[in-house]
Amino acid sequence: MWQVSGAHGAIDPVRAVDAMLAYHDAGFFTWDLADHYGPAEDLIGDFRRRFAASRGAERLSEIQAFTKWVPYPGRMTRRTVEDAISVSRRRMGVDRLDLLQFHWWDYSDRGYLDALRHLADLREEGQIRHLALTNFDTERLRIIADDGIRVVSNQVQYSLIDRRPDARMAAFCGDHKITLLAYGTLLGGLLSEKYFGRPEPQRSELNTASLQKYKNMIDA
Repeated sequence: MWQVSGAHGAIDPVRAVDAMLAYHDAGFFTWDLADHYGPAEDLIGDFRRRFAASRGAERLSEIQAFTKWVPYPGRMTRRTVEDAISVSRRRMGVDRLDLLQFHWWDYSDRGYLDALRHLADLREEGQIRHLALTNFDTERLRIIADDGIRVVSNQVQYSLIDRRPDARMAAFCGDHKITLLAYGTLLGGLLSEKYFGRPEPQRSELNTASLQKYKNMIDA
């Protein structure tokens, strides 16, 4: 649901939920989003309410929604962490987050370990089902594992173009039973038939954040 974060064009919330219902009916049951992806968490809440009204509340268990928490680095108290998770739960209309993917901007601030310890406590208390990471490097994965904090996955950019996880991360995650959730696998569509056998797209054609981001990866 990065597409609703503001850099892919205007989003009509009613049409968005209509599309979410259609995706679900087509067999797409899992949503990847974040607290800072514009109205993404609110759209999940609206989607769940409309789904329950039209398909039956007993089928809500079919839906999985993976959100992210991306705080500004700083002191991570239990209250700070729990308040943030409570906001996501309220916006999404759930008692428990299916998967919480945590990200940290500044590795020189080891507050990420305090945040993860509190998140692990919230998992044990039932507010989070699974605890995970996004865009962490292998060195920090090792520190987290050595601290005894169990995470189930790390979401990273990983494609035929960007093979960085092959260097060390894939082996480490395999050894520690951490799943890699890959994003950018089709480079926002650049790695598709649409661009096959035609001239390199001009910058003016790269009209979404995804196309701009992944064109930069191709150039790099």
